[in-house]
Amino acid sequence: MPNIFGLPPMLDIVPITGIGEIAPGCDLAAVLADALIAIGCAPGPGDVLVVTSKIVSKAEGRVAVLDEVVVDDAAADLAARTRKDPRLVALVQDEATRIVRAVPHVLIACHRTGHVMANAGIDQSNLGDQADADTVLLLPQDPDASAHALRERLAARLSHAPAVVLSDSFGRPWRMGVVNVAIGAAGLPSLIDHRGAPDRNGRPMAVTQVAFADLVASAAGLVMGEGAQGIPAVLIRGLEWDAPDRPAAALVRPIEEDLFQ
Repeated sequence: MPNIFGLPPMLDIVPITGIGEIAPGCDLAAVLADALIAIGCAPGPGDVLVVTSKIVSKAEGRVAVLDEVVVDDAAADLAARTRKDPRLVALVQDEATRIVRAVPHVLIACHRTGHVMANAGIDQSNLGDQADADTVLLLPQDPDASAHALRERLAARLSHAPAVVLSDSFGRPWRMGVVNVAIGAAGLPSLIDHRGAPDRNGRPMAVTQVAFADLVASAAGLVMGEGAQGIPAVLIRGLEWDAPDRPAAALVRPIEEDLFQ
């Protein structure tokens, strides 16, 4: 029987190999579909394809060249406070709606999607063919829309389109290390509300909401890794849920409820 999270006793987490480097303008759905077929892993009901936001950003051409960035006085001042490259700081300001924390070597910002991230999600690691000292990768402009579009294109190439989660690695307040979380989702409930449902003793749960898409992304992260593993997509098989689809935007806590910013 499924447990409170809707998870059956057994899950398969399958690395999708053979993807290779993703270039701007690449048909990512075609690459992923071909890779799934090549490893004999056609998706079925309850399957979720977890894809790093990085390869989605690459396919969408979300590459910025630091030497082309204009640095204004505000960016220069913030760079001096954080001891970071002023060009990177200028990009962070462009991508963010507000700066949450700025101390030496740390710049936490609220991305325009609402996700609170180091450097507004701007990344310089594992860029592959696009790796360059002056090149950085920005997040997809609308990760939920990217996940939805990717799922629709997969549906045109596969007999069954899996749910899609776009993952990224986040640090967490009060905890060391990073974990994968969902920044985009389509075809599954990112957040499942159990408030009012009974626990095992029949007592109504008052505050429990499960970050289902984050759990999926974190499970995929065990196979994807964070370094040179080169596994940018994972198929998770055997999931069950009984809740309506909700995008990853549902995981963002409204600012008026945020006690820590």
